[in-house]
Amino acid sequence: MRTRVRGWRWRRNPLRRRSDVFEAWATLVVAVLLCVGVPLAGAMTSVRAYEQARAQATVQRAERHQVSAVLLENAPAAVTSAEGGKQPLYRVRIQWTAPDTGATHTGRALVPAGTRQGDRAQVWLDRQDRGVEAPMTDTMVWQHTLTTGIWATGGAATVVLLGKVVMRRVSERHRMAEWEREWERTEPEWRNRTR
Repeated sequence: MRTRVRGWRWRRNPLRRRSDVFEAWATLVVAVLLCVGVPLAGAMTSVRAYEQARAQATVQRAERHQVSAVLLENAPAAVTSAEGGKQPLYRVRIQWTAPDTGATHTGRALVPAGTRQGDRAQVWLDRQDRGVEAPMTDTMVWQHTLTTGIWATGGAATVVLLGKVVMRRVSERHRMAEWEREWERTEPEWRNRTR
């Protein structure tokens, strides 16, 4: 049966070495980093990602407008997806009437797969009347924020834990060197006793 003595690295002990004290303090620092630093890093990264995505969505909404257009050609057929995700968008020729001037324009824009010639589709255009994707929605902003925060938190935790592993190996090497030096001093006394 094996007995563990908790906190032995913190108490005076003839077997305790400097490497043991260093390892105890390093473990405390790692615990604080994991409990406070890592969540704080994830939260700060999330806030920054939210601000950037929100600003980008605002710019996109200001630069893009939606019009109802008639397709001048067929979009490629819809692809069946095992994942059940949304269908891809394809760039096809369209014709639309400008709401402010009433002029008819033609161009290329993104429409859902399987849309047929002559169908009406809601398309997004930029200021130069080029077809673009829809601006980011609030849901997309939050998805970006959460994904960035989760990856930042996981990355920070990984860095802290890898640092702990490296520190543990270095500490073990130093501990073995300290024990070796102690044994070099003690060994002659033991040899004299056994003779």
